[in-house]
Amino acid sequence: MVRRVLILLLAILLNSGSIHAARLKDLVNIEGVRSNSLIGYGVVVGLQGTGDGDQSKFAVQSVVNMLERFGVHVDRNQVKLKNVAAVMVTAELPPFVRAGQRIDVTVSSIGDAKSLQGGTLLITPLRGPDGQVYALAQGPISLGGFAAAGAGATAQKNHPTVGKIPGGAIVEREVPVSINGKGVLRLSFRETDFTTVARAAEAINAYLNGPYAKPLDGRTLTVLVPAKYRGKVVSLLAEIGDLSVEPDVPARVVIDERTGTVVMGENVRISRVAIAHGNLSVQIKETPQVIQPPFSAGETVVVPETEIKVEEEKARLVVLEEGVSIGELVRALNAVGATPRDLIAIFQAIKRAGALQAELVIM
Repeated sequence: MVRRVLILLLAILLNSGSIHAARLKDLVNIEGVRSNSLIGYGVVVGLQGTGDGDQSKFAVQSVVNMLERFGVHVDRNQVKLKNVAAVMVTAELPPFVRAGQRIDVTVSSIGDAKSLQGGTLLITPLRGPDGQVYALAQGPISLGGFAAAGAGATAQKNHPTVGKIPGGAIVEREVPVSINGKGVLRLSFRETDFTTVARAAEAINAYLNGPYAKPLDGRTLTVLVPAKYRGKVVSLLAEIGDLSVEPDVPARVVIDERTGTVVMGENVRISRVAIAHGNLSVQIKETPQVIQPPFSAGETVVVPETEIKVEEEKARLVVLEEGVSIGELVRALNAVGATPRDLIAIFQAIKRAGALQAELVIM
């Protein structure tokens, strides 16, 4: 019997007035303050026979080029490496990071290496989209797992061809970010919602005692820096970042059919609708019967005997009144005996009937 994993996640807030406020800093990003992606190509050495095979020509070429820079000339056709792996090194350069500080890097095999366990990354320049080198990475790789194989069995924990080097890169070039000289700040909300942006503007204006905050659209808010905060924008951001704002939650039902997950927001409402849900099961069983005429020269034949059994699950008809809350909706669906898989079909049917006053998102 196939085991089905059914998960039901219900975000239920039974009291419509119990919206929890969040800090403004947890809702927005500051325009111009962002991280930058870095990437580089490197070589990992010191592996115990789990490196790239002969098919990874670029790993051999990289080692040959490296040795030639050290004055060692070798014939690339004679080089066979099992303790070396070619890798791509990636990192995120945080905002306001300074030269000399360290950042974490991720090392990923690009050849046919079996594992990077025990390997050491040789010095690797990390470049930005502009082609400039912003950091240099080097150090021993931490996998947080292992891979072992024998003639008849294998054992593996986590992913052995991807590892991390905590603090494995030294920043060599800074990305200039200046906010103290700005007269206007732009705050970008992570979720688009006009109500949330308007509430944030009201909270900022009430704190600064003036019309300093102005919503531009459903995702962007500008803040005019008051005179007393000129040159002290960091203090301004720290103060308004702690302001409490009640984010508005959209009416949305999210369904993941692969896992049977259903997540409903607090503001989900439905129109008056009746729901009945049940399963019809038909079983057909055939049993062969051997018939042989007694005391005669007749022919023995096999006659199938068919048995048909029909079972229909008893389903209760539940009427949901218009504008019911999510708590009442869940209780009504539980009364029908709906499982997470049933909820998926029920919500899709309610949406098609035009009774679901919410956005239905199917992942």
